[in-house]
Amino acid sequence: MRLAVILSAALALPLMASCAPTLTPEQVAQRDCAAQGGKMERVGRAQTMQCVIGYPDGGKTCRDGDDCLGDCRVPGGVIVPDGRPVAGQCTASSNRFGCYTTIEDGVAQPGICVD
Repeated sequence: MRLAVILSAALALPLMASCAPTLTPEQVAQRDCAAQGGKMERVGRAQTMQCVIGYPDGGKTCRDGDDCLGDCRVPGGVIVPDGRPVAGQCTASSNRFGCYTTIEDGVAQPGICVD
């Protein structure tokens, strides 16, 4: 009798597992993004869906990327000549698209446009 109970339980487990809903890749990405505190957004020229995470220190004055959760950049997407001493602001999110100049050790790095 005990063996019959164990065998029936062992046979039922795979059947029960197959009844569990399966998530689409998009649903998995949405779930994983939300777990990081992010939001799925269309970004870039191709408008692909990516997880964008907001940074609480966004807008804070910085001199280097080490001062921020994200990058330290020249505000307003302004491209300035590299090597120029400048102050920056921490980025507001993980969205890396657009034109910008990052700042390291208080010095502008070469400008870049990511689309």
